[in-house]
Amino acid sequence: MTIQKHQSVEGYFSVLMSLLRDRVGFMAEIAQGKQVKYKITALLFSSSIFFAVYGAIIGSFSTWMQTISSAVKVPILYLMTAIVCFPTLYFFNVLFGSRKSITQHLAVLSAAIASISILLFSFAPVTLFFLITAPDYSFFILLNVAIFGLTGFVGVFFLYQGMQMMSHQDDVDGHKNRKNLLQAWLFLFAFVGSQLGWTLRPFFGAPGEPFQLFRQLEGNFYQSVLHAIGNLLGL
Repeated sequence: MTIQKHQSVEGYFSVLMSLLRDRVGFMAEIAQGKQVKYKITALLFSSSIFFAVYGAIIGSFSTWMQTISSAVKVPILYLMTAIVCFPTLYFFNVLFGSRKSITQHLAVLSAAIASISILLFSFAPVTLFFLITAPDYSFFILLNVAIFGLTGFVGVFFLYQGMQMMSHQDDVDGHKNRKNLLQAWLFLFAFVGSQLGWTLRPFFGAPGEPFQLFRQLEGNFYQSVLHAIGNLLGL
């Protein structure tokens, strides 16, 4: 499975489609160092588009300004989470025997992020349906927490598989340590992502409140989820 370079939007999306159609072959090309930088560019570009579309949908629960804001902030959320967590992933892998380059590690992470973006995009009709038919703020928040959680889980599982495929070709003695490290890193990725999402809020825009680009830092993501559950149940 060799990807032909086409420096265009169509070419970038063809890279994403090749990832979806043949994940094993795609990861094998990354492990072999084939067109790695081009893959990274294409995956980050296409995933940003899908994240922006989903962000615009959840932001449309409120005002048009929130729609634009969320379309920008959702891609930023995932890209910033990757930037914050990537050095830990790369340097600890190298420390425990990985011989893969920094671009190969970044390509696998970009593939995982792209997988999350396309899964979010696939949920867009469902989210839009409930936005129109059941526009309850607490329900809409919990629905999207579930969607973000599910797609994030699948994405990090895909990252885990990809890193394991590359790890088998590296130092055998450090394989177990890299595997344990990766499992711990996945929790770090989820924790940083949830906290960063809380920092960048709002993404939905509370009904009856004026538009805010950012809210004052108070509480945390998990308290907000519990509060939304309580409101939905009338507690």
